[in-house]
Amino acid sequence: MNGYVKDKDAYLDRLRRVEGQIRGLQRMVEEDVYCIDVLTQVAAANKALHAVALGLLSDHMGHCLVGAAARGGEEAEIKIKEASDAIARLVRS
Repeated sequence: MNGYVKDKDAYLDRLRRVEGQIRGLQRMVEEDVYCIDVLTQVAAANKALHAVALGLLSDHMGHCLVGAAARGGEEAEIKIKEASDAIARLVRS
């Protein structure tokens, strides 16, 4: 079971809102909206996706990582590396 399962509906709602923001961005470009206004909306969509990513990471660490750490061994090492790699990707984005 994934760590985010209890918040799945909330994540789906957030992702649908982001999808709407992206469609809005497409319309803005089609309608030749002023560049700064488009960039402002790009930043808002990025922030919304970032919030989803941080929530998923937190859920992963609180469920998958903690469970693997309790069991120990190679599985724990793998989960720690996965979380570390995910954090590195988020920091670079």
